[in-house]
Amino acid sequence: MASVGFINQVCACLLLGLRVSPVFALAPPFSLVRTPVLFRVLFGLGVSACLVAVDPAAARIDDLGVGNLIVVAARELLLGLVFVTAFHLMFGMLYAAGRTVDIQAGFGLAMLIDPTSQNQMPLVGTLFAYGAAAVFFAMGGHQDLLRMMDASLRAIPLGTGHLQPDGLARITVFLGVLSATAFGVAGGAILCLFLTDAAIALLSRTVPQMNVLVLGFQVKTLLLLLILPAAFGASGALLARMSTITLEAVRGLL
Repeated sequence: MASVGFINQVCACLLLGLRVSPVFALAPPFSLVRTPVLFRVLFGLGVSACLVAVDPAAARIDDLGVGNLIVVAARELLLGLVFVTAFHLMFGMLYAAGRTVDIQAGFGLAMLIDPTSQNQMPLVGTLFAYGAAAVFFAMGGHQDLLRMMDASLRAIPLGTGHLQPDGLARITVFLGVLSATAFGVAGGAILCLFLTDAAIALLSRTVPQMNVLVLGFQVKTLLLLLILPAAFGASGALLARMSTITLEAVRGLL
Protein backbone atom coordinates (compact mmCIF):
# COMPACT_ATOMS: atom_id res chain seq x y z
CA MET A 1 0.00 0.00 0.00
CA ALA A 2 2.85 2.38 0.80
CA SER A 3 4.40 1.85 -2.62
CA VAL A 4 1.04 2.47 -4.31
CA GLY A 5 0.63 5.71 -2.37
CA PHE A 6 4.15 6.81 -3.33
CA ILE A 7 3.52 6.05 -7.01
CA ASN A 8 0.24 7.94 -6.80
CA GLN A 9 2.00 11.01 -5.39
CA VAL A 10 4.76 10.90 -8.02
CA CYS A 11 2.21 10.63 -10.83
CA ALA A 12 0.19 13.45 -9.30
CA CYS A 13 3.26 15.72 -9.14
CA LEU A 14 4.19 14.99 -12.76
CA LEU A 15 0.65 15.46 -14.03
CA LEU A 16 0.09 18.64 -12.06
CA GLY A 17 3.40 19.83 -13.46
CA LEU A 18 1.73 19.91 -16.87
CA ARG A 19 -0.57 22.60 -15.44
CA VAL A 20 2.11 24.54 -13.56
CA SER A 21 5.42 24.15 -15.42
CA PRO A 22 4.33 25.68 -18.78
CA VAL A 23 3.62 28.95 -16.98
CA PHE A 24 7.16 29.28 -15.65
CA ALA A 25 8.82 27.80 -18.76
CA LEU A 26 6.93 29.57 -21.56
CA ALA A 27 4.91 32.51 -20.28
CA PRO A 28 6.21 36.02 -19.75
CA PRO A 29 7.21 37.60 -17.45
CA PHE A 30 9.00 34.43 -16.29
CA SER A 31 10.41 33.77 -19.75
CA LEU A 32 11.96 37.26 -19.70
CA VAL A 33 14.22 36.24 -16.83
CA ARG A 34 17.56 34.93 -18.06
CA THR A 35 17.41 31.48 -16.52
CA PRO A 36 17.64 28.12 -18.33
CA VAL A 37 14.35 26.61 -19.46
CA LEU A 38 15.22 23.36 -17.67
CA PHE A 39 15.52 25.25 -14.38
CA ARG A 40 12.10 26.86 -14.88
CA VAL A 41 10.55 23.47 -15.71
CA LEU A 42 12.08 21.90 -12.60
CA PHE A 43 10.92 24.88 -10.54
CA GLY A 44 7.38 24.27 -11.82
CA LEU A 45 7.63 20.61 -10.82
CA GLY A 46 8.79 21.71 -7.38
CA VAL A 47 5.76 23.98 -7.05
CA SER A 48 3.56 21.08 -8.15
CA ALA A 49 5.07 18.83 -5.47
CA CYS A 50 4.32 21.48 -2.85
CA LEU A 51 0.72 21.82 -4.03
CA VAL A 52 0.25 18.04 -3.94
CA ALA A 53 1.68 17.91 -0.42
CA VAL A 54 -0.66 20.68 0.76
CA ASP A 55 -3.83 19.12 -0.68
CA PRO A 56 -3.26 15.43 -1.47
CA ALA A 57 -7.00 14.71 -1.71
CA ALA A 58 -7.49 17.05 -4.69
CA ALA A 59 -4.44 15.56 -6.42
CA ARG A 60 -5.34 11.93 -5.85
CA ILE A 61 -5.60 9.67 -8.90
CA ASP A 62 -7.86 6.67 -8.41
CA ASP A 63 -7.09 5.00 -11.73
CA LEU A 64 -3.41 4.61 -12.62
CA GLY A 65 -4.15 2.95 -15.95
CA VAL A 66 -2.31 4.17 -19.02
CA GLY A 67 -5.49 5.33 -20.76
CA ASN A 68 -6.68 7.36 -17.78
CA LEU A 69 -3.22 8.90 -17.27
CA ILE A 70 -3.16 10.07 -20.89
CA VAL A 71 -6.58 11.70 -20.50
CA VAL A 72 -5.56 13.39 -17.24
CA ALA A 73 -2.28 14.60 -18.80
CA ALA A 74 -4.14 16.12 -21.77
CA ARG A 75 -6.56 17.94 -19.49
CA GLU A 76 -3.83 19.28 -17.24
CA LEU A 77 -1.78 20.45 -20.22
CA LEU A 78 -4.86 22.22 -21.55
CA LEU A 79 -5.25 24.10 -18.25
CA GLY A 80 -1.56 25.01 -18.33
CA LEU A 81 -1.96 26.42 -21.83
CA VAL A 82 -4.79 28.63 -20.56
CA PHE A 83 -2.35 30.29 -18.15
CA VAL A 84 0.30 30.63 -20.86
CA THR A 85 -2.11 32.05 -23.44
CA ALA A 86 -3.42 34.72 -21.08
CA PHE A 87 0.05 36.04 -20.28
CA HIS A 88 1.16 35.88 -23.93
CA LEU A 89 -1.89 37.92 -24.93
CA MET A 90 -1.06 40.54 -22.31
CA PHE A 91 2.54 40.96 -23.37
CA GLY A 92 1.67 40.59 -27.06
CA MET A 93 -0.57 43.65 -26.85
CA LEU A 94 2.28 45.59 -25.23
CA TYR A 95 4.59 44.54 -28.06
CA ALA A 96 1.96 45.67 -30.59
CA ALA A 97 1.57 49.06 -28.90
CA GLY A 98 5.35 49.48 -28.76
CA ARG A 99 5.64 48.50 -32.42
CA THR A 100 3.18 51.27 -33.28
CA VAL A 101 5.39 53.78 -31.49
CA ASP A 102 8.44 52.39 -33.33
CA ILE A 103 6.82 52.92 -36.72
CA GLN A 104 5.71 56.45 -35.83
CA ALA A 105 9.17 57.39 -34.58
CA GLY A 106 10.89 56.02 -37.68
CA PHE A 107 12.24 52.87 -36.06
CA GLY A 108 10.19 50.53 -38.23
CA LEU A 109 13.28 48.54 -39.22
CA ALA A 110 14.89 48.61 -35.76
CA MET A 111 14.57 45.29 -33.93
CA LEU A 112 16.21 43.92 -30.78
CA ILE A 113 17.40 40.38 -30.16
CA ASP A 114 15.83 39.11 -26.97
CA PRO A 115 18.67 37.33 -25.12
CA THR A 116 16.27 34.90 -23.44
CA SER A 117 14.30 33.74 -26.48
CA GLN A 118 16.75 34.72 -29.25
CA ASN A 119 13.84 36.26 -31.18
CA GLN A 120 13.56 39.68 -32.80
CA MET A 121 11.49 42.10 -30.72
CA PRO A 122 10.33 45.69 -31.34
CA LEU A 123 12.44 48.35 -29.68
CA VAL A 124 9.85 50.24 -27.62
CA GLY A 125 7.68 47.14 -27.21
CA THR A 126 10.56 45.38 -25.46
CA LEU A 127 10.86 48.29 -23.03
CA PHE A 128 7.12 48.12 -22.33
CA ALA A 129 7.33 44.35 -21.79
CA TYR A 130 10.20 44.58 -19.30
CA GLY A 131 8.45 47.46 -17.56
CA ALA A 132 5.30 45.33 -17.23
CA ALA A 133 7.38 42.43 -15.89
CA ALA A 134 8.97 44.71 -13.27
CA VAL A 135 5.54 45.99 -12.20
CA PHE A 136 4.16 42.44 -12.11
CA PHE A 137 6.84 41.26 -9.69
CA ALA A 138 6.79 44.50 -7.67
CA MET A 139 3.05 44.25 -7.03
CA GLY A 140 3.35 40.61 -5.94
CA GLY A 141 1.76 39.17 -9.05
CA HIS A 142 3.87 36.01 -8.77
CA GLN A 143 2.47 35.42 -5.29
CA ASP A 144 -1.08 35.93 -6.55
CA LEU A 145 -0.33 33.46 -9.35
CA LEU A 146 0.83 30.82 -6.88
CA ARG A 147 -2.31 31.36 -4.79
CA MET A 148 -4.38 31.01 -7.94
CA MET A 149 -2.67 27.73 -8.80
CA ASP A 150 -3.41 26.42 -5.32
CA ALA A 151 -7.03 27.56 -5.61
CA SER A 152 -7.32 26.02 -9.08
CA LEU A 153 -6.25 22.64 -7.72
CA ARG A 154 -8.92 22.84 -5.02
CA ALA A 155 -11.61 24.02 -7.46
CA ILE A 156 -10.54 21.76 -10.34
CA PRO A 157 -9.05 18.54 -8.94
CA LEU A 158 -6.52 16.64 -10.97
CA GLY A 159 -7.95 15.31 -14.23
CA THR A 160 -11.32 17.11 -14.05
CA GLY A 161 -10.47 20.24 -16.01
CA HIS A 162 -12.33 21.32 -19.12
CA LEU A 163 -12.80 24.50 -21.14
CA GLN A 164 -15.70 26.81 -20.40
CA PRO A 165 -18.44 26.80 -23.09
CA ASP A 166 -18.30 30.60 -23.33
CA GLY A 167 -14.50 30.69 -23.35
CA LEU A 168 -14.25 32.30 -26.79
CA ALA A 169 -16.51 35.18 -25.77
CA ARG A 170 -14.49 35.73 -22.61
CA ILE A 171 -11.24 35.76 -24.59
CA THR A 172 -12.72 38.36 -26.96
CA VAL A 173 -13.67 40.64 -24.06
CA PHE A 174 -10.27 40.05 -22.48
CA LEU A 175 -8.49 41.03 -25.72
CA GLY A 176 -10.56 44.20 -26.02
CA VAL A 177 -9.72 45.33 -22.50
CA LEU A 178 -6.03 44.46 -22.96
CA SER A 179 -5.88 46.34 -26.27
CA ALA A 180 -7.40 49.50 -24.78
CA THR A 181 -5.08 49.35 -21.75
CA ALA A 182 -1.93 48.63 -23.77
CA PHE A 183 -2.55 51.51 -26.15
CA GLY A 184 -3.31 53.64 -23.11
CA VAL A 185 0.24 52.91 -21.94
CA ALA A 186 1.62 54.04 -25.31
CA GLY A 187 -1.07 56.67 -25.96
CA GLY A 188 0.96 59.64 -24.73
CA ALA A 189 3.90 58.82 -26.97
CA ILE A 190 1.62 58.12 -29.96
CA LEU A 191 -0.19 61.45 -29.52
CA CYS A 192 3.03 63.46 -29.17
CA LEU A 193 4.54 61.84 -32.26
CA PHE A 194 1.34 62.45 -34.22
CA LEU A 195 1.36 66.14 -33.30
CA THR A 196 5.03 66.31 -34.28
CA ASP A 197 4.24 64.79 -37.67
CA ALA A 198 1.46 67.33 -38.16
CA ALA A 199 3.74 70.24 -37.21
CA ILE A 200 6.50 69.06 -39.57
CA ALA A 201 3.96 68.63 -42.37
CA LEU A 202 2.75 72.22 -41.90
CA LEU A 203 6.36 73.43 -41.75
CA SER A 204 7.16 71.67 -45.02
CA ARG A 205 4.40 73.65 -46.73
CA THR A 206 5.97 76.94 -45.69
CA VAL A 207 9.59 75.87 -46.25
CA PRO A 208 9.43 73.49 -49.24
CA GLN A 209 13.20 73.31 -49.69
CA MET A 210 13.61 71.73 -46.24
CA ASN A 211 14.43 68.01 -46.06
CA VAL A 212 11.37 66.87 -44.13
CA LEU A 213 12.48 63.23 -43.87
CA VAL A 214 15.81 63.98 -42.22
CA LEU A 215 14.38 66.68 -39.93
CA GLY A 216 11.42 64.52 -38.89
CA PHE A 217 13.60 61.55 -38.03
CA GLN A 218 15.92 63.65 -35.85
CA VAL A 219 13.15 65.55 -34.10
CA LYS A 220 11.04 62.46 -33.39
CA THR A 221 14.07 60.51 -32.11
CA LEU A 222 14.89 63.24 -29.59
CA LEU A 223 11.23 63.64 -28.69
CA LEU A 224 10.84 59.91 -28.09
CA LEU A 225 13.81 59.92 -25.72
CA LEU A 226 12.08 62.66 -23.73
CA ILE A 227 8.61 61.11 -23.83
CA LEU A 228 9.43 57.52 -22.87
CA PRO A 229 10.56 58.24 -19.26
CA ALA A 230 7.39 60.27 -18.72
CA ALA A 231 5.28 57.54 -20.31
CA PHE A 232 6.77 54.89 -18.01
CA GLY A 233 6.23 57.10 -14.98
CA ALA A 234 2.60 57.76 -15.87
CA SER A 235 1.69 54.23 -16.95
CA GLY A 236 2.64 52.30 -13.82
CA ALA A 237 -1.00 52.07 -12.73
CA LEU A 238 -2.05 50.86 -16.20
CA LEU A 239 0.64 48.17 -16.23
CA ALA A 240 -0.47 47.02 -12.78
CA ARG A 241 -4.06 47.02 -14.02
CA MET A 242 -3.07 44.82 -16.98
CA SER A 243 -1.52 42.29 -14.60
CA THR A 244 -4.65 42.27 -12.46
CA ILE A 245 -6.90 41.89 -15.53
CA THR A 246 -4.79 38.98 -16.76
CA LEU A 247 -4.97 37.13 -13.46
CA GLU A 248 -8.74 37.71 -13.28
CA ALA A 249 -9.13 36.51 -16.87
CA VAL A 250 -7.27 33.28 -16.11
CA ARG A 251 -9.62 32.67 -13.20
CA GLY A 252 -12.60 33.20 -15.50
CA LEU A 253 -11.28 30.91 -18.23
CA LEU A 254 -10.53 27.93 -15.98
